[in-house]
Amino acid sequence: MSAISKADIEKIVREVVGSLGSSSATATTTATYTSTHYEGRKLLGIYSDMNEAIDAATEGYKAVRAMSVEKREKIITAIRELTRAEAPIMAKMGVEETGMGRVDHKTAKHILVADKTPGTEDIVSEAKTGDNGLTLTEMAPFGVVGAITPSTNPSETVICNSIGMIAAGNGVVFNPHPGAICVSNYAVDLVNRASRMSGGPDVLVASMDKPTMDSAKIMQTHPAIRLLVCTGGPGVVRSVLSSGKKAIGAGAGNPPVIVDDTADIVKAGKDIIDGCTFDNNLPCIAEKEVFVFNNVKDRLISEMQKNGAYLISSAQADALSEIVLVDVTDKKTGKTKKSVNRKCVGRDAKVLLNMIGVSVGDEIRCIICETGFDHLFVQEELMMPILPIVGVSNIDDAIELAVKAEHGNRHTAHMHSKNIDHLSRFAAAVETTIFVKNAPSFAGIGFGGEGHTTFTIAGPTGEGITSARSFTRKRRCVLADNFRII
Repeated sequence: MSAISKADIEKIVREVVGSLGSSSATATTTATYTSTHYEGRKLLGIYSDMNEAIDAATEGYKAVRAMSVEKREKIITAIRELTRAEAPIMAKMGVEETGMGRVDHKTAKHILVADKTPGTEDIVSEAKTGDNGLTLTEMAPFGVVGAITPSTNPSETVICNSIGMIAAGNGVVFNPHPGAICVSNYAVDLVNRASRMSGGPDVLVASMDKPTMDSAKIMQTHPAIRLLVCTGGPGVVRSVLSSGKKAIGAGAGNPPVIVDDTADIVKAGKDIIDGCTFDNNLPCIAEKEVFVFNNVKDRLISEMQKNGAYLISSAQADALSEIVLVDVTDKKTGKTKKSVNRKCVGRDAKVLLNMIGVSVGDEIRCIICETGFDHLFVQEELMMPILPIVGVSNIDDAIELAVKAEHGNRHTAHMHSKNIDHLSRFAAAVETTIFVKNAPSFAGIGFGGEGHTTFTIAGPTGEGITSARSFTRKRRCVLADNFRII
């Protein structure tokens, strides 16, 4: 499994932008596709009935159980190859279908998934010997996994989950987000095509042509489903965690960034904008709000502006807030609260600025503004290239406010500093699954940083950066008084 460097990422982005001519959410494909067909070809593994999909995934589980690990890895290798080859297709489909993100960045994300998602090498057995013999502990599959995937990283999550779950020996049935059915099911078909071309079953993983809350409920209660994996918003994660089954929940985050006065401000300004704008802020790990020491705040803002940030006034920030956050009434309590306007999620910065009458060019990729801690831009996870900046006097204030802004999600946090004490104190206080120091947020999932990749970051249930081993259960085999050779 080859690593992907930052230079590789930049090369990929340049090549994709050059070949597509557009990187924004206005890009369109020339292909015709639906949730069951692509250019007239019927997609493999897509069903109209969740029970049928689960039956198909069960057969897929039986097939993968009967395979050697070598055969399993052969299928995974084919998935990687097809993902690399068809990354631009899925990127364009995803942007066109959801209206969110950037084609160039989504292409790079698919290649990252292909290159850095662990396969069967992640499944490692353990042996313990002693006076009483030998005990072998092996990582076994759960059976059939029911997976719910998001609209923000749809096909990336399907492929990443498929690689890990197949490596672990499971069958998989997906209930994708209704806003990203076509591209999600294209990814399901890609996995099945890889299986078929490698001598595996035609349907190794399954999905729904019209996923609904009802189909999700069937999946959550079906006796054949032994493990549930949910990558999505708080509501759907809560539903999965209350199902009574073993569940892995990858929930929301609101990652803060601290910049102190020992930081390399030039690098911090570029890194923060690069991370915040990656796929227009759709990744849940992306920088969402900045807490910077007052004595370096102006310098940081200046460096951000050099890297494609547009500074808006307080009045403009309030006007933009009225557009990107809308009033929603809670059906249970009857109370009204602010919620993210889905029409604005993942949109280009210039599109959002145009909504308040500001016209800019393609060079502008992020909107920045100075705010107070209580501003909604700080408190709400926007998933847009909008970055509020809060000035602080010292590290104590920075840590206190950043921890509060993270809202106890324990998902991701970032810091730019050369002060080891500051870095250590913030890491200990915020308790996040991912903590990125002096780098863009995407380094936290192996994009220009060390470590493997995943788009299912399970903070609520504790698995953290999931991989194949996350989708296994431990089984123990004990042979008393024998097989010890010492």
